[in-house]
Amino acid sequence: MTGTASVSDFYCHQALTGAVPIEKVAETDRVLAFHHTNPSYPVHIVVIPKEHVPSLTNLGNADEEVLHEVVAVVREVAAGVEKEYGACSVTTNLGLYQESKHMHWHVTYRGESEAEIRGMYGNHD
Repeated sequence: MTGTASVSDFYCHQALTGAVPIEKVAETDRVLAFHHTNPSYPVHIVVIPKEHVPSLTNLGNADEEVLHEVVAVVREVAAGVEKEYGACSVTTNLGLYQESKHMHWHVTYRGESEAEIRGMYGNHD
């Protein structure tokens, strides 16, 4: 972890320091994906840069390449979730929606059946 965070940053202060146990899903030199420590869904994975990056729209002192690396890991993790469960949602939050001020992406499978998903989103015809 590089950089410093002067605001609420669970990822720098707890997840990356080992203060809380995490179950890794994928890892590169600059990116970490792990199962959410307090999941909201049956599958809830978080993907973060290992250095402090404030958000998607504010990279702080990070270079643009870190964003590309994070998105590559998000794609890899999301493809695995989609293959296993048939559906996947990927989100990131900004501004007041972003509780922890460290760029992070949620890769989730919410647990709906195929019928429920098709009922909500249609049959793609």
